[in-house]
Amino acid sequence: MDILISVGLPLGLAFIMFSLGVGLTVGDFVRVSQRPGAFFVGGLNQMILLPLIAFFCIRLFVLTDELAVGVMILSACPGGVTSNIITRLAKGDVALSVSLTAVISLASVVTVPLILAFALSTFMGADAPPVNIAATALTMFALTVVPVLLGLSARHIAPTQIVKAEPYLARAATILFVLIISSALAASWSLFVANIPRLGPVLVLLLTLLTAIGFALPRFAGRTKTEAKTISIETGVQNGTLGIAIASLLIGEEAGFSAYALPSAVYGIVMYLIIVPVILVYRRMD
Repeated sequence: MDILISVGLPLGLAFIMFSLGVGLTVGDFVRVSQRPGAFFVGGLNQMILLPLIAFFCIRLFVLTDELAVGVMILSACPGGVTSNIITRLAKGDVALSVSLTAVISLASVVTVPLILAFALSTFMGADAPPVNIAATALTMFALTVVPVLLGLSARHIAPTQIVKAEPYLARAATILFVLIISSALAASWSLFVANIPRLGPVLVLLLTLLTAIGFALPRFAGRTKTEAKTISIETGVQNGTLGIAIASLLIGEEAGFSAYALPSAVYGIVMYLIIVPVILVYRRMD
Protein backbone atom coordinates (compact mmCIF):
# COMPACT_ATOMS: atom_id res chain seq x y z
CA MET A 1 0.00 0.00 0.00
CA ASP A 2 2.91 2.37 0.67
CA ILE A 3 4.06 1.82 -2.92
CA LEU A 4 0.53 2.56 -4.15
CA ILE A 5 0.47 5.91 -2.36
CA SER A 6 4.07 6.96 -2.92
CA VAL A 7 4.43 5.74 -6.53
CA GLY A 8 1.05 4.87 -8.03
CA LEU A 9 -0.78 8.00 -6.89
CA PRO A 10 1.71 10.59 -8.24
CA LEU A 11 2.08 8.68 -11.51
CA GLY A 12 -1.69 8.48 -11.83
CA LEU A 13 -2.05 12.21 -11.11
CA ALA A 14 0.71 13.06 -13.61
CA PHE A 15 -1.09 11.02 -16.27
CA ILE A 16 -4.40 12.78 -15.48
CA MET A 17 -2.71 16.19 -15.76
CA PHE A 18 -1.08 15.05 -19.03
CA SER A 19 -4.54 14.17 -20.35
CA LEU A 20 -5.61 17.70 -19.40
CA GLY A 21 -2.63 19.12 -21.28
CA VAL A 22 -3.37 17.27 -24.52
CA GLY A 23 -6.80 18.89 -24.52
CA LEU A 24 -5.24 22.37 -24.49
CA THR A 25 -3.94 24.66 -27.19
CA VAL A 26 -2.01 27.91 -27.03
CA GLY A 27 -5.27 29.59 -27.98
CA ASP A 28 -6.79 28.57 -24.63
CA PHE A 29 -4.24 30.79 -22.88
CA VAL A 30 -4.58 33.62 -25.41
CA ARG A 31 -8.32 33.57 -24.79
CA VAL A 32 -7.67 34.80 -21.23
CA SER A 33 -6.52 38.19 -22.53
CA GLN A 34 -9.48 38.36 -24.90
CA ARG A 35 -12.04 37.88 -22.13
CA PRO A 36 -10.45 39.47 -19.05
CA GLY A 37 -13.71 40.20 -17.26
CA ALA A 38 -15.04 36.65 -17.16
CA PHE A 39 -11.61 35.22 -16.39
CA PHE A 40 -11.00 37.73 -13.57
CA VAL A 41 -14.28 36.83 -11.86
CA GLY A 42 -13.60 33.11 -12.28
CA GLY A 43 -10.05 33.42 -10.97
CA LEU A 44 -11.22 35.52 -8.02
CA ASN A 45 -13.80 32.88 -7.14
CA GLN A 46 -11.34 30.00 -7.26
CA MET A 47 -8.25 31.51 -5.65
CA ILE A 48 -9.82 33.77 -3.00
CA LEU A 49 -13.54 33.14 -2.50
CA LEU A 50 -13.24 29.33 -2.43
CA PRO A 51 -10.69 29.13 0.43
CA LEU A 52 -12.61 31.79 2.39
CA ILE A 53 -15.89 29.85 2.16
CA ALA A 54 -14.07 26.62 3.05
CA PHE A 55 -12.64 28.31 6.15
CA PHE A 56 -16.14 29.54 7.08
CA CYS A 57 -17.60 26.02 6.72
CA ILE A 58 -14.82 24.52 8.85
CA ARG A 59 -15.50 27.03 11.64
CA LEU A 60 -19.22 26.29 11.42
CA PHE A 61 -18.75 22.56 12.02
CA VAL A 62 -16.63 20.70 14.53
CA LEU A 63 -13.79 18.97 12.71
CA THR A 64 -10.54 17.50 13.91
CA ASP A 65 -7.45 19.51 13.08
CA GLU A 66 -6.36 17.00 10.43
CA LEU A 67 -9.76 17.04 8.69
CA ALA A 68 -9.84 20.85 8.80
CA VAL A 69 -6.45 20.98 7.09
CA GLY A 70 -7.72 18.42 4.57
CA VAL A 71 -10.73 20.60 3.67
CA MET A 72 -8.42 23.59 3.14
CA ILE A 73 -6.17 21.47 0.93
CA LEU A 74 -9.22 20.58 -1.17
CA SER A 75 -10.16 24.26 -1.42
CA ALA A 76 -6.69 25.06 -2.75
CA CYS A 77 -6.99 22.61 -5.64
CA PRO A 78 -7.95 23.89 -9.09
CA GLY A 79 -10.65 22.33 -11.20
CA GLY A 80 -9.65 19.32 -13.27
CA VAL A 81 -10.74 17.70 -16.50
CA THR A 82 -14.03 16.85 -14.78
CA SER A 83 -15.04 20.51 -14.59
CA ASN A 84 -14.61 20.85 -18.37
CA ILE A 85 -16.83 17.81 -18.98
CA ILE A 86 -19.49 19.04 -16.54
CA THR A 87 -19.44 22.48 -18.17
CA ARG A 88 -20.15 20.87 -21.55
CA LEU A 89 -23.05 18.87 -20.07
CA ALA A 90 -24.48 22.01 -18.43
CA LYS A 91 -24.32 23.92 -21.75
CA GLY A 92 -21.74 26.31 -20.37
CA ASP A 93 -18.80 28.03 -22.03
CA VAL A 94 -16.32 25.19 -22.55
CA ALA A 95 -13.59 27.48 -23.89
CA LEU A 96 -13.77 29.64 -20.72
CA SER A 97 -13.81 26.49 -18.57
CA VAL A 98 -10.69 25.11 -20.23
CA SER A 99 -8.91 28.47 -19.94
CA LEU A 100 -9.70 28.74 -16.23
CA THR A 101 -8.67 25.14 -15.57
CA ALA A 102 -5.37 25.57 -17.40
CA VAL A 103 -4.29 28.88 -15.84
CA ILE A 104 -5.46 28.08 -12.29
CA SER A 105 -3.71 24.70 -12.49
CA LEU A 106 -0.45 26.44 -13.34
CA ALA A 107 -1.02 29.04 -10.61
CA SER A 108 -1.50 26.24 -8.04
CA VAL A 109 2.29 25.96 -7.85
CA VAL A 110 2.10 29.17 -5.77
CA THR A 111 -1.38 29.09 -4.25
CA VAL A 112 -1.38 25.52 -2.89
CA PRO A 113 1.82 25.87 -0.78
CA LEU A 114 0.55 29.18 0.66
CA ILE A 115 -2.86 27.80 1.62
CA LEU A 116 -1.29 24.60 2.97
CA ALA A 117 1.07 26.61 5.18
CA PHE A 118 -1.81 28.78 6.41
CA ALA A 119 -4.02 25.77 7.19
CA LEU A 120 -1.31 23.91 9.13
CA SER A 121 -0.41 27.01 11.13
CA THR A 122 -4.03 27.97 11.87
CA PHE A 123 -5.48 24.60 12.80
CA MET A 124 -2.49 22.71 14.21
CA GLY A 125 0.00 25.32 15.37
CA ALA A 126 3.01 23.75 17.07
CA ASP A 127 1.57 20.26 16.45
CA ALA A 128 1.68 20.70 12.67
CA PRO A 129 3.87 18.20 10.80
CA PRO A 130 6.93 19.78 9.19
CA VAL A 131 6.32 20.81 5.59
CA ASN A 132 8.95 22.45 3.40
CA ILE A 133 7.15 25.14 1.38
CA ALA A 134 9.87 25.31 -1.29
CA ALA A 135 9.79 21.53 -1.67
CA THR A 136 5.99 21.68 -1.81
CA ALA A 137 6.15 24.19 -4.67
CA LEU A 138 8.63 21.98 -6.55
CA THR A 139 6.41 18.92 -6.02
CA MET A 140 3.40 20.85 -7.28
CA PHE A 141 5.41 21.90 -10.32
CA ALA A 142 6.37 18.30 -11.04
CA LEU A 143 2.84 16.96 -10.52
CA THR A 144 0.89 19.63 -12.39
CA VAL A 145 2.87 22.02 -14.59
CA VAL A 146 5.31 19.52 -16.14
CA PRO A 147 2.70 16.97 -17.31
CA VAL A 148 0.37 19.74 -18.55
CA LEU A 149 3.21 21.28 -20.58
CA LEU A 150 4.18 17.86 -21.92
CA GLY A 151 0.60 17.27 -23.02
CA LEU A 152 0.41 20.72 -24.56
CA SER A 153 3.68 20.10 -26.41
CA ALA A 154 2.52 16.70 -27.63
CA ARG A 155 -0.62 18.24 -29.11
CA HIS A 156 1.46 20.94 -30.81
CA ILE A 157 3.92 18.42 -32.29
CA ALA A 158 1.40 15.82 -33.43
CA PRO A 159 -2.06 17.46 -33.39
CA THR A 160 -3.86 14.91 -35.57
CA GLN A 161 -2.68 11.88 -33.60
CA ILE A 162 -3.27 13.53 -30.21
CA VAL A 163 -6.79 14.66 -31.08
CA LYS A 164 -7.63 11.06 -32.03
CA ALA A 165 -6.03 9.70 -28.85
CA GLU A 166 -7.51 12.32 -26.48
CA PRO A 167 -10.77 10.48 -25.63
CA TYR A 168 -8.86 7.26 -24.89
CA LEU A 169 -6.33 9.11 -22.72
CA ALA A 170 -9.15 10.68 -20.72
CA ARG A 171 -10.81 7.30 -20.16
CA ALA A 172 -7.52 5.67 -19.20
CA ALA A 173 -6.83 8.47 -16.71
CA THR A 174 -10.25 7.99 -15.13
CA ILE A 175 -9.87 4.22 -14.86
CA LEU A 176 -6.38 4.56 -13.39
CA PHE A 177 -7.59 7.01 -10.76
CA VAL A 178 -10.54 4.81 -9.78
CA LEU A 179 -8.27 1.78 -9.35
CA ILE A 180 -5.75 3.63 -7.18
CA ILE A 181 -8.37 5.32 -5.00
CA SER A 182 -10.46 2.16 -4.61
CA SER A 183 -7.42 0.18 -3.44
CA ALA A 184 -6.39 2.87 -0.95
CA LEU A 185 -9.95 3.25 0.36
CA ALA A 186 -10.18 -0.50 0.92
CA ALA A 187 -7.13 -0.27 3.19
CA SER A 188 -8.65 2.53 5.27
CA TRP A 189 -12.35 1.74 4.91
CA SER A 190 -13.22 1.99 8.60
CA LEU A 191 -11.63 5.44 8.84
CA PHE A 192 -13.43 6.51 5.68
CA VAL A 193 -16.87 5.32 6.86
CA ALA A 194 -16.39 6.75 10.35
CA ASN A 195 -15.75 10.22 8.97
CA ILE A 196 -18.49 10.42 6.32
CA PRO A 197 -21.11 11.68 8.86
CA ARG A 198 -18.65 14.32 10.03
CA LEU A 199 -17.38 15.42 6.62
CA GLY A 200 -20.56 14.96 4.59
CA PRO A 201 -22.47 18.02 5.93
CA VAL A 202 -19.38 20.26 5.63
CA LEU A 203 -18.73 19.29 2.02
CA VAL A 204 -22.41 19.47 1.03
CA LEU A 205 -22.65 23.01 2.44
CA LEU A 206 -19.33 23.95 0.83
CA LEU A 207 -20.38 22.72 -2.61
CA THR A 208 -23.83 24.30 -2.36
CA LEU A 209 -22.43 27.69 -1.37
CA LEU A 210 -19.71 27.57 -4.01
CA THR A 211 -22.00 26.73 -6.91
CA ALA A 212 -24.64 29.27 -5.81
CA ILE A 213 -22.24 32.15 -5.14
CA GLY A 214 -20.17 31.08 -8.13
CA PHE A 215 -23.23 31.77 -10.31
CA ALA A 216 -24.54 34.86 -8.51
CA LEU A 217 -21.27 36.82 -8.41
CA PRO A 218 -20.62 36.75 -12.19
CA ARG A 219 -24.24 37.73 -12.87
CA PHE A 220 -23.88 40.63 -10.44
CA ALA A 221 -20.71 41.61 -12.32
CA GLY A 222 -22.63 41.70 -15.59
CA ARG A 223 -21.46 38.42 -17.12
CA THR A 224 -23.76 36.31 -19.30
CA LYS A 225 -25.69 33.31 -17.98
CA THR A 226 -23.45 30.99 -19.95
CA GLU A 227 -20.33 32.51 -18.38
CA ALA A 228 -21.94 32.44 -14.94
CA LYS A 229 -22.77 28.75 -15.28
CA THR A 230 -19.19 28.02 -16.28
CA ILE A 231 -17.66 30.01 -13.41
CA SER A 232 -20.09 28.36 -10.98
CA ILE A 233 -18.94 24.89 -12.04
CA GLU A 234 -15.26 25.86 -12.04
CA THR A 235 -15.70 27.26 -8.52
CA GLY A 236 -17.51 24.23 -7.15
CA VAL A 237 -15.72 21.34 -8.87
CA GLN A 238 -12.22 20.72 -7.51
CA ASN A 239 -9.44 18.34 -8.53
CA GLY A 240 -9.87 15.80 -5.71
CA THR A 241 -7.05 13.70 -7.13
CA LEU A 242 -4.63 16.54 -6.52
CA GLY A 243 -6.00 17.02 -3.00
CA ILE A 244 -5.37 13.38 -2.15
CA ALA A 245 -1.88 13.52 -3.63
CA ILE A 246 -0.94 16.66 -1.68
CA ALA A 247 -2.18 15.19 1.59
CA SER A 248 -0.59 11.81 1.05
CA LEU A 249 2.74 12.88 -0.39
CA LEU A 250 3.49 16.18 1.33
CA ILE A 251 2.09 15.73 4.83
CA GLY A 252 2.41 12.03 5.47
CA GLU A 253 0.99 8.68 4.57
CA GLU A 254 -0.48 5.76 6.41
CA ALA A 255 -1.90 2.43 5.27
CA GLY A 256 -4.40 3.79 2.79
CA PHE A 257 -5.31 7.44 3.27
CA SER A 258 -4.35 9.72 6.11
CA ALA A 259 -7.01 11.91 7.73
CA TYR A 260 -5.67 14.83 5.71
CA ALA A 261 -6.67 13.08 2.47
CA LEU A 262 -10.15 12.00 3.58
CA PRO A 263 -11.97 15.27 2.71
CA SER A 264 -10.81 14.98 -0.90
CA ALA A 265 -11.84 11.30 -1.00
CA VAL A 266 -15.31 11.95 0.48
CA TYR A 267 -15.67 14.96 -1.79
CA GLY A 268 -15.33 12.66 -4.80
CA ILE A 269 -18.63 11.06 -3.77
CA VAL A 270 -20.49 14.11 -2.44
CA MET A 271 -19.66 16.19 -5.52
CA TYR A 272 -21.87 14.14 -7.80
CA LEU A 273 -24.82 14.31 -5.39
CA ILE A 274 -24.76 18.10 -5.70
CA ILE A 275 -23.46 18.68 -9.20
CA VAL A 276 -25.92 16.40 -11.08
CA PRO A 277 -28.97 18.49 -10.00
CA VAL A 278 -26.96 21.63 -10.82
CA ILE A 279 -26.32 20.33 -14.35
CA LEU A 280 -30.04 19.67 -14.84
CA VAL A 281 -30.97 23.17 -13.63
CA TYR A 282 -28.34 24.83 -15.81
CA ARG A 283 -29.42 22.89 -18.89
CA ARG A 284 -33.01 24.14 -18.42
CA MET A 285 -31.82 27.76 -18.25
CA ASP A 286 -31.36 27.84 -22.02
